[in-house]
Amino acid sequence: MSGRGGVRGRGPATRADEIVESVEVSLTFDDNRLASLVFGQYDQNVAHIERRLSVTATALGNHLVLKGSPETAEKSRKVFERLYARVKASGTALTLGDVDGAIQETTQQGNLFPAAEVSAEPDRAVFDQIATRRRGAVRARNAAQDAYIKALRTNELVFAEGPAGTGKTWLAVGHAVSLLEQGHVERLILSRPAVEAGERLGFLPGDMRDKVDPYLRPIYDALYDFMEARHVDRSLQTGIIEIAPLAFMRGRTLTNAVVLLDEAQNTTSMQMKMFLTRLGENSRMIITGDPSQVDLPPGQRSGLVEAVNILDGVEGIGRVTFRDVDVVRHDLVRRIVTAYESAAHGEHEADRNPNPRRRLY
Repeated sequence: MSGRGGVRGRGPATRADEIVESVEVSLTFDDNRLASLVFGQYDQNVAHIERRLSVTATALGNHLVLKGSPETAEKSRKVFERLYARVKASGTALTLGDVDGAIQETTQQGNLFPAAEVSAEPDRAVFDQIATRRRGAVRARNAAQDAYIKALRTNELVFAEGPAGTGKTWLAVGHAVSLLEQGHVERLILSRPAVEAGERLGFLPGDMRDKVDPYLRPIYDALYDFMEARHVDRSLQTGIIEIAPLAFMRGRTLTNAVVLLDEAQNTTSMQMKMFLTRLGENSRMIITGDPSQVDLPPGQRSGLVEAVNILDGVEGIGRVTFRDVDVVRHDLVRRIVTAYESAAHGEHEADRNPNPRRRLY
């Protein structure tokens, strides 16, 4: 980047009876091709940052002009500089999730480090990352993911709870693959309770693996993201990666392995206790699930909910809770999850007070 151009005031602007100072910040990037990767196809990344940070951004070639309050204009500048540093290092296009991650990281960076340090190092690492041979470095996109990666590195057993789209399973698979590639473990064992929602497992064609595979599709997708397809297939054939239905885990001791239990909200109390006690020497266990999507029969308590309460505060066990604001899959997914949580909260309020009296004023 050849220079940041200048920052000049645009005079006071009136908004909702408030006087808000507006400034203009100019940025010029060294490489037109990299600048186009930062701006995105049809400038979609620019438009996304405009919406998220309440600024006006005009991109032309390798030049960018930002207009907004001093705080939002400066924050936007740091986000664009961070994104440019990333595409310069990787040479690959950015997703909207990458843009959201840069916004979150820039916000966190401003809270942790003095302004002078932030200006000197616009791409200073704030969030932790996972690295695999195929995918390279994958950095956390928000504070919850950062806490999750740190927990995975420092604990032998980690619980991750939260809604769909927060990266619980994806990051767990990435961490497991990195441990496998670095030689810290010898096997990767994947498990998931086979709880049907309208269909019976026995009706599906094929052998046991064919029957279980559809339930493990999200884990397979993540595996192919982090490993070459030929390596995944070979590892499945040789047993380095093992698909183990939860019902078949009883009596085993899992050593030198990373063991991942997905959709754990659908385990019973007995299943969860059985699974937790399979942990052997030099092994790591990762348990993910969404307590708001329990498919167990009515009246049966989720093993995940019970386990995190019983094991709260036990040394060596980490717990990370994701919220709707941590959804990284798509903007619309975040809004959908928020709407459902709001509706559920409203139902709980109604249950507590089924016949509210009208207040008269």
